[in-house]
Amino acid sequence: MTGSTRPTSRDVARAAGVSQATVSLVLGGKWPGRVSERTAAAVREAAGELGYRPNLAARNLRLGRTRTALLVVPALTNEYFARIYTGAARVAAEHGFGVVLYPSPEGVGPARDPFGSARAAIDGVIASSMAADALAGIGDGLPLVMLDSDPDAPGGAPTVNLAVADGIRQVARHLLALGHRRFVHLAGEVDAWTFRVRASAVAAELDRVPGAVLLHTERSALEVAAARDAVLRALARPGPRPTALLCDDDILAAGACKALRGLGLAVPGELSVSGFDDLSLATAMDPELTTVRLPAEEVGAAGMTALLALLGGVPAPGGELPVRLVPRASTGPAPR
Repeated sequence: MTGSTRPTSRDVARAAGVSQATVSLVLGGKWPGRVSERTAAAVREAAGELGYRPNLAARNLRLGRTRTALLVVPALTNEYFARIYTGAARVAAEHGFGVVLYPSPEGVGPARDPFGSARAAIDGVIASSMAADALAGIGDGLPLVMLDSDPDAPGGAPTVNLAVADGIRQVARHLLALGHRRFVHLAGEVDAWTFRVRASAVAAELDRVPGAVLLHTERSALEVAAARDAVLRALARPGPRPTALLCDDDILAAGACKALRGLGLAVPGELSVSGFDDLSLATAMDPELTTVRLPAEEVGAAGMTALLALLGGVPAPGGELPVRLVPRASTGPAPR
């Protein structure tokens, strides 16, 4: 290109060695299932090198699209959801989309439609199951992808899930291998699929090991202070003391460690503590926290990819994303 001539889609097609129709599919976000990832990457690279910018306003008016997705999460204060947004925004940008991040008020209840008319302002929604109640206030009928949600729910939307049952099993097996047989499960007090799966997986894993006992399931809000109080309640119950606290997330584990420190109990010498999520908090604690690493950015990216597939009229990809146990110093051999 020379001078001030504005590059066209024909120039992009010529540079990428594809048809103009292919350029339109890729830059219009309709390529999944129709064009290979390699070809799509070549088109995006050619467009970038030429400085090509499609006339989005004209195209959106013609197609009735805003090229905007809404990501609904319980709260902005949790690092996990911030990382989900990062992954979703990255994939969206690759396809000329924007992502609006919207927290459900206090994580519960219907949210006020942030646009006045969501249908007129966004093309689709990606929502955490923990903020599902908010969807009632945002409008029905929009393309929807759910994160951490029951894939077998009747008439449900496409889901992007983590292998949470496998993750909690990895933690339980790690503690069992260290000789622990008396457990307390510090469970998130949230009525969401992901926490129900964790509870059932903990019970099933301990049931299969002779001598292993789930002494109590103590529920707590996802807050340090609430978790501290829940652990104090659990340890005040009559009967033998647990040797391991298996926590549904890292924030609960932080509250558990605070309670044990206040009681003068050593971690992990007298009680081992595990978390779930692998937030930055996990390595800020002393001792550092054994936890399960969740690929949060991949969750966001997969959610956006699934929504783009829906918008393109092709089946959304499914399956679970794997998770990985990260053993650290907060777990050790069971005390004699």
